[in-house]
Order: sequence, then C-alpha cells, then structure tokens
Amino acid sequence: MKKWNDYESTQAYSDNERLPAGGYVLKVQNVRLDEGRNGNSDVLVIAFDIAEGEYAGFYKRNFDAQTQEDKKWKGTYRLYCPRDDGSEKDVWTKRRFKTVMEAFENSNQGYHWNWDEKTLKGKLIGGLFNNKEYDFNGRHGFFTNCHSLIDAQRIRDGKFKVPDDTLLNHVGGGAGQTPDADGFMNIPDGIDEELPF
Repeated sequence: MKKWNDYESTQAYSDNERLPAGGYVLKVQNVRLDEGRNGNSDVLVIAFDIAEGEYAGFYKRNFDAQTQEDKKWKGTYRLYCPRDDGSEKDVWTKRRFKTVMEAFENSNQGYHWNWDEKTLKGKLIGGLFNNKEYDFNGRHGFFTNCHSLIDAQRIRDGKFKVPDDTLLNHVGGGAGQTPDADGFMNIPDGIDEELPF
C-alpha cells in the first residue's frame, strides 16, 4: 500500500472528553438575548466555560478540537425571561430568573443586576450538571447538561446535590424533564442546540 500525503498530521477520530455530572464554577464568556418567536418567551443564552478545578477550560478545548466547519460552543445555559402576563408559568419564570440573578450577585462581590445582560460577561457563577438522555436519528445516549445555576461559593464549599439524570419519556415519546432543587426546570427551546454532536 502506498502511503498518502499528510498521514502523520491527519487527526484520528477519538472519543471526546466528557464532563462528569457535578458542580463547577463557571465564567461567562458571552451573553445574548434571543427574542421569542411564535408566542415564546425571550431567552438569555449564557455561554460559559469552566473557570476552576481540574476541568477548567473544558469548553474551549472542546471547541478547539472540533474539526467541522460549523463549530459550536457547547457550554450554554438558556434562561427564559418572564412574559409579565400574570400566568402561573410566568410566576415560576420570574422566580427562576431572580434566583439566577441573585446567584450572580452572590458570586461576584459588588455586582448588582442592572437589566443589562452584557454586564454578565466575565462574571462567575456556579453550575450544576446532570446527565441528559437523547435519542436523535437512531443515536441514543447521554450528554452532560448544565441543569441549573447557583452561587459559586456553594460549589467551592461542596454544598450542593448533583441533579438526577434527565431521562426521555420512552412511553409517550416526549422528553421528560427533571426539576432541580427548587422545583424548576431548564427546558431546552430547541433540541438541536442541546445535542452533544
């Protein structure tokens, strides 16, 4: 067999490093506000990387290792904004939003949420990650999901519980969601953004 050009520099396929479920201190890399469409709520899309510990820089390494043309930053959390419509769902959304903003304030001395999402860039926050099941185009498995955001000091102190796995509802075919410690869920807006590939 004849050796082809660039054999030594050709990157072999390998299993991607997988982040274990657990708690991590995160640093916000970017934030954008996606306006709701078709009656959906606006969403703050918070891009982050792990800032401390053995997995620091995990999402940057993941991004740099991607070889496809349409690389995607995998470290994101979607925080739904209240619609201010007085519904029960809106009350839950307001509580979730305020809980996250208080966690940002508690994690960053002197920071106060001022309704400018751009001020979150560079801030620290704690993230609780669980395993989330997927079934897409015949592929099935689990990926590590940023389930909820909490005070970074709780992560450092080990005062947190890893959320239970989020499993698909195999009977009805829909995605089942597992609530976090305060009973709220981080439900993805678009499943394609949440898939690990």
